[in-house]
Amino acid sequence: MRNFTAHQKEWHRNCTEEEKFLNKINSGKKMHINRILDEKIPKKLRGSIDTAFLKAFSLIFEKGTDIIEKTYNKKQLERDFRILLHADRCFQDEKALKNITRPAERSGNINIFVSGASGIGMGLFGAGLPDIPVFTGMILKCIYEISLRYGFRYNSNAEKYLILLIIEGAVSDGEQLAVIDNRIEEFIRRPEIPIGCSVEQQTISTSHALTSALMYTKVIQGIPIVGAVGGAYDFKYMKRISKYANIKYKKRFLLRTGK
Repeated sequence: MRNFTAHQKEWHRNCTEEEKFLNKINSGKKMHINRILDEKIPKKLRGSIDTAFLKAFSLIFEKGTDIIEKTYNKKQLERDFRILLHADRCFQDEKALKNITRPAERSGNINIFVSGASGIGMGLFGAGLPDIPVFTGMILKCIYEISLRYGFRYNSNAEKYLILLIIEGAVSDGEQLAVIDNRIEEFIRRPEIPIGCSVEQQTISTSHALTSALMYTKVIQGIPIVGAVGGAYDFKYMKRISKYANIKYKKRFLLRTGK
């Protein structure tokens, strides 16, 4: 790859990483306990978890983004990106490009750790449902920071739609993951909400996906002490969401800026 530009090399690496990520998710087996609970958990409890995710997204999108932004310096992140982008355009080498991509990856790692610690702590006190708004807020904080580090703002309805797609994709597998991944790819090339889709509809779909993926962990998390085991799964899913978000936002950035 000696004749390729730094952006082209990074594009190739990112596509390879994306393929490995998707294959790893699809090769994983659904845990036996999850299959059992799919049949045993009452519809009312499933509905409560689903509603909790839906309310958390709606509330944060409506009123909570300002609160999340108090946990990081938005203006500084935007300023840093502009400086690093200018350097990337001037030098056009791997070092300048890595100065953009590495901070995005590291910010995700920090949020993964904090989310895992919070989930375990809530589990110790048997707080399953109350952890959902906290976990949802950490997911959005993680993606917000990644998007800013790649030069994308997240306040428009179109960006909210993408964020929700990324979350749903990260906690899905099989045919559903393939469908969501294709929709994300379409958005990357044409950043607008497709006709017939909406943020509201996607919020419902993403909430359903999170409920299906995390239902048994939230049930376990509602049991004091033992719930720490369920809370630890916040770490697992936050890691998946962060990884997927970084791959997709890096792809958007490379597609927009690469020569």
